[in-house]
Amino acid sequence: MQNFICTGKKDTRSGFGEGLSELGRKNPSVVALCADLTGSLKMDDFKKHFPERFFQTGIAEANMMGIAAGLTIGGKIPFAGTFANFATGRVYDQVRQCIAYSEKNVKICASHAGITLGEDGATHQMIEDIGMMKMLPNMTVISPCDFNQTKAATLALAGHKGPVYLRFGRPKVPNFTPENQEFIIGKADILIEGKDVSVFATGHLVWQALEAAKILGEKGISAEVINIHTIKPLDTKVVIQSVEKTGCGVTAEEHQLNGGMGESIARLLTGKLPKRLEMVGIKDVFGESGKPDELLVKYGLHAQNIADAAMKVIAGK
Repeated sequence: MQNFICTGKKDTRSGFGEGLSELGRKNPSVVALCADLTGSLKMDDFKKHFPERFFQTGIAEANMMGIAAGLTIGGKIPFAGTFANFATGRVYDQVRQCIAYSEKNVKICASHAGITLGEDGATHQMIEDIGMMKMLPNMTVISPCDFNQTKAATLALAGHKGPVYLRFGRPKVPNFTPENQEFIIGKADILIEGKDVSVFATGHLVWQALEAAKILGEKGISAEVINIHTIKPLDTKVVIQSVEKTGCGVTAEEHQLNGGMGESIARLLTGKLPKRLEMVGIKDVFGESGKPDELLVKYGLHAQNIADAAMKVIAGK
């Protein structure tokens, strides 16, 4: 089994900030908008070096989305950044009507997603956003797993035509994917090849899935671990090929089970390849304040939970 080496812990929002700054130097069409959260979104460097291309809209997220949509008409590529709960729930009408329906080339950049936002509690822990965004026609949904991949995804967005929802987080998490990697939208990454069970993970839970593979390996179970960084469009070919080989699957995400990545995979398998599937995610509850690692354990999102789900689904084959 391949071992992935953590080169330290970094927050994925900083990967976004670094990628945005690099885009600012490379592409004069890239502009950035923020709703009074410049520091939290790590957009300070872009603002410092490209003040004429940075727009501080204040705490007016709906207006920010409308401005971003308008900027695309003039050929700009707007990256609109705020917290995930504000980038989805607060502005859903504007995203639906002005961006998705109109197919505007807006990049919605959502930080502080998931339950690992931690101490800010349930009101800010956005765990429904994947479902909200993936249901919108024309919307691409991306959830990278670490700093390096978030930076690579940010760079890739500038070359993608159409609306995108980019999801990332606040806590420092293991950084283990290659630096300067190529990010291909819609193409899943097979991190470990295995034969007994397919583990599909997204976002912060990809590292947990790799840790789960170690636990399973100690029991003689060969797990195939796949990073679903693009939830929509889903890489259906890789999902089907993997489950054909292993005969069962587990999904893992820092999101509600209702409407999440696992639901998309379950729908695919139901129609194309009916096999047993277990899902690891948040079970129709809101979060609470707490340390990120403690919340992962309490809400059943830890490596051991993924390993347990894998053993359960294998037993039912």
